[in-house]
Amino acid sequence: MEIYMWWLDVNLDTKEWLRENLRAGELPLPVLQGIAEAGGPHPGNPVEVLTAADWDFIETQSEFVD
Repeated sequence: MEIYMWWLDVNLDTKEWLRENLRAGELPLPVLQGIAEAGGPHPGNPVEVLTAADWDFIETQSEFVD
């Protein structure tokens, strides 16, 4: 599922962490849970949750005021 379809439903703490830790190698459990609860991906491997395109979206398209 494309990030723009679930990004608006991500809680603010998760969004803040993702913005401050762009392209992090691994995501902490609360961030993984925030993404999954918003309807985003939730595979078994934390490294594979977000694609390069997802990180690009977070970096360039997401609004800092949600």
